[in-house]
Amino acid sequence: MKRINNIWGEIINYENLFNAHRKARLGKRSKDYCADFDYNLEYELLTLQNELKNQSYNPGKYKTFEILEPKKRLISAAPYRDRVVHHALCNIIEPIFEKIFIYDSYANRLGKGTHKALDRFVKYFRSSQYVLKCDIVKYFPSIDHNILKNLIRRKIKCKDTLWLIDLIIDNSNPQAPINEYFEGDNLFTPFERKKGLPIGNLTSQFFANIYLNKFDHFIKEELGIKKYVRYVDDFVIFENCKKSLKEIRCIIEIKLEEFRLKIHNIKSRITNVNFGENLLGFRIYLDKIRVNPRNLKIARKRLRNLQNDFKGGVKNIDEINQSIQSWVSHLEYGDTYRLRGKMFKDLIFVK
Repeated sequence: MKRINNIWGEIINYENLFNAHRKARLGKRSKDYCADFDYNLEYELLTLQNELKNQSYNPGKYKTFEILEPKKRLISAAPYRDRVVHHALCNIIEPIFEKIFIYDSYANRLGKGTHKALDRFVKYFRSSQYVLKCDIVKYFPSIDHNILKNLIRRKIKCKDTLWLIDLIIDNSNPQAPINEYFEGDNLFTPFERKKGLPIGNLTSQFFANIYLNKFDHFIKEELGIKKYVRYVDDFVIFENCKKSLKEIRCIIEIKLEEFRLKIHNIKSRITNVNFGENLLGFRIYLDKIRVNPRNLKIARKRLRNLQNDFKGGVKNIDEINQSIQSWVSHLEYGDTYRLRGKMFKDLIFVK
């Protein structure tokens, strides 16, 4: 694999930093921290550029909060200037890694996304008899820093760029505790190895794709599996033989130990396609696509919250409309015409 060098100048280039700021402020222009950065834009960007150039840059502290839907997670928000740096880094290194990602990895990639993943899933689902659906236990908290750094170094050899990447990884705040043991570990190994990336970081989402890219190639090339789809830590394999999928699952569990990862024993299962399967908020059947009941419950709760936000002046009508259009666009993927009519028919927003 050819390793890339001499990209530091592109990362700290003023125009790249300016473009990074424009990406980071999307949907955030009304926030005070964004307005403050914008007000002193040239000074802020030049300061960042100088700090990166002389490697005196240090990331700030994360603000953390928990979300409970669809499941309990710790979300971390980096200071705005750090988000600009994250975008500046990803602007340059994403195209480098994009060339080595497999086609059927769909999360956080240009031209991919949930609906493209669902399209592929439905195509494979309706041309197979069985599906193996796997979910990795606490994926982001489990990502091992040393393994991740070594995987990145298989493609990047620019020392300055690696300094920034290592700094971002090392600055990860504590995540949900997970202390799994693997072959060769002693009693203290899980506590000695640094692990976990903050959910919410652009870089974390990108690094998460790098972390499983080698696994993706193992599935496609060494196991020769043609029907495979991955979206972050959810991945599915389609076959016509249930016995083959049981054997594949055993091989997968062994392979994932190389990355110090494990799959859920309960959430990971082999299903006959006649009974349907869940993916990304939808229940896929051979002849229809329904919204997962849990996601429907979440949608209705969010609509009630939007009504309260509008009533209390927290959000204006444009922000409300944007949120609703986003949900409508997502629901339209399934067979939800009557459902959408029922959900939005009596939806009233009052100041």
